[in-house]
Amino acid sequence: MRKIKVSCLCLSILAFLFCFVVAGDHTRRANAQNDSGALSDPLGAPAAGDSHSFDVANMDRSVAACQSFFQYANGGWTKNNPVPAAYSSWGRFNELAEKNRDVVHQILEDAAKNTKAAKGSNEQKIGDYYAACMDEANIEAAGLKPIQPELDRINKIKDQPSLQAEVAHLHSMFIPVLFRFSSGQDYKDATQVIGQLNQGGLTMPDRDYYLNPEEKSKTIRAKYVTHVTTMFQLLGDEPAAAGTEANAVMAIETKLAEASTKREDLRDPNARYHRMKVADLKALAPEFEWDAYFKGIGVSLADLNVGMPDFVKAEGKQLTTTSLDDWKTYLRWQVVNARATALPKRFVDEDFDFKGRTLSGTQELLPRWKRCVQSTDQALGEAVGPLYVQRAFPPEAKARAVKMVQNLISALHDDLETLSWMSDTTRQRATVKLEAFMRKIGYPDKWRDYSALKIDRDSYAANIDRASAFETRRGLAKIAKPVDRAEWGMTPPTVNAYYNPSMNEIVFPAGILQWPFYDPAADDAINYGGIGVVIGHEMTHGFDDSGAKFDSQGNLRNWWTDEDLVKFKARAQCIIDQFDGFEVQPGLHEKGKLVTGESIADLGGLAIAYAAFQKSMQGKPRPPDIDGFTPEQRFFLGYAQIWAQNVRPEYERQLVITDPHPLGRFRVNGPLSNMPLFAQAFQCKDGDAMVRPPDKRCQIW
Repeated sequence: MRKIKVSCLCLSILAFLFCFVVAGDHTRRANAQNDSGALSDPLGAPAAGDSHSFDVANMDRSVAACQSFFQYANGGWTKNNPVPAAYSSWGRFNELAEKNRDVVHQILEDAAKNTKAAKGSNEQKIGDYYAACMDEANIEAAGLKPIQPELDRINKIKDQPSLQAEVAHLHSMFIPVLFRFSSGQDYKDATQVIGQLNQGGLTMPDRDYYLNPEEKSKTIRAKYVTHVTTMFQLLGDEPAAAGTEANAVMAIETKLAEASTKREDLRDPNARYHRMKVADLKALAPEFEWDAYFKGIGVSLADLNVGMPDFVKAEGKQLTTTSLDDWKTYLRWQVVNARATALPKRFVDEDFDFKGRTLSGTQELLPRWKRCVQSTDQALGEAVGPLYVQRAFPPEAKARAVKMVQNLISALHDDLETLSWMSDTTRQRATVKLEAFMRKIGYPDKWRDYSALKIDRDSYAANIDRASAFETRRGLAKIAKPVDRAEWGMTPPTVNAYYNPSMNEIVFPAGILQWPFYDPAADDAINYGGIGVVIGHEMTHGFDDSGAKFDSQGNLRNWWTDEDLVKFKARAQCIIDQFDGFEVQPGLHEKGKLVTGESIADLGGLAIAYAAFQKSMQGKPRPPDIDGFTPEQRFFLGYAQIWAQNVRPEYERQLVITDPHPLGRFRVNGPLSNMPLFAQAFQCKDGDAMVRPPDKRCQIW
């Protein structure tokens, strides 16, 4: 459960990690195994008989490279790799993360079998957590017992003080009703951690699901009410009462959605930074007993950041204008919704029917073992991490990754020196920020301490409760303390990467430092087009439309000259306009403002990685053509093929609404159409679809 605002390579809407994580199921899968079950050496020599490299069979040469490079590079792959029934999308990230999951699966199976592991050890905890999750018979026998104490507490609510006390209690269990409260770096003093109060309380992925007047959204809202009705019936309520309760939930959440700020507007960090005294918070929303709330979650503070003051103000009024019975209904719903996956099969199936089938188009539930591997990684990721690293990421792999990151930093440094539109004053400050990047590669130097967390085999739901409470306490305990700059926001097997502006850090978990992003058997062109662009992408986030507002120490501060800032915004607007024009489905377009940062990072990452690749060839004989492609062409093919994916229409809609990353086909065709070097490599001409006219060409880095 990551509580930092970061920019990632890709996202998950359903995972606890949020980064812009939090990754749909399309963001998490990992590498190739040899016969022993261990991974081949990523970034090192491949295992015997294990060769990946570039496969021309993944291409579709019936389509011209200059018309749709995504289809040209990936048409064969997309034709032969339909989305499996248990997934909402399928891509190269999935292929990798599936293999990573296989490695973690074996680790957890071994731990679960070792019933003699020392009590309190990490091996005992990960083994027992996984075993309890897999024990379906025990879960069925328990029925509603795991959540009954919470339902009883809610039933006893009799007034506003007891209602608000229950809000605090649920927050301590990481059930974010009404709003979200967590810890985070102070945007304007990156050395300190402060309390962070933000909008929340919704069940569906975004405010747009509640407010969009389109027929598709209306249909989803109707299905949501039906889903909530069914869940209340599973709790034992009569059908008529359950329907009334579902409408009450929908009414409350719609009001919360109306008060919520649009996701794309929150890309500006200034829009979510409003530090104030607790006394000012009380004046903003006097209906809520803030002193009692902070005491209830175990926090003492004098001031905090209120990310969305208008939301807090509106929510305060909603507290007293909504009946107490309706609030109790809403809280009951939030509890069963949060713990549905740990309850008997009837709850799991109904939860999946809406979140999987309706929202994502997924046709069947993942096998239980895959869900349990994911849950264990989320709850105890840094207990699993050391064992994963031992099998998948040897020291020599990390050393090679460190070297490649340095190569990309050097390339960006050279780029900054030659940018024609940037003044020397801003250039110097940008260089200082680049040189201050903290680099985290593979895994943490210090692993998280889980000694205070009790895990056993008695109850999966109880383990979730304790792990959630443990993580919540760990996060809140940071408030008013110095920032721990060694902490990680992703677990080692994660197939993703991120840049955190408040830390000014770039982070590459071991899970992504493998094929298809890096292959030791492949030529430099493929590797620079893959992992090289990934590295450049995360570095560029330090200078995207959001990251550029933070200085070298991670403070929200304008370090640009006024003239340069105007130029930068104009260049960013070019990207916004380009992506606004991409039609995903009839009438549904990418949101240029929402995807600006990721699209800037894609374009910048490509430019930087290409420069680093060119530099790597200096002083050496020119590499030969392979498979009929020049080194330059293979660089761009290496980039395009990491974004091969098929996405279900329902999930496409969800991603367009909620995800700051464009869909894969636009991540390929969008930035490449702005690159004359790409056009040169494939002899594209003016007027071709993959060549933007000079007056519309976007270029920043």
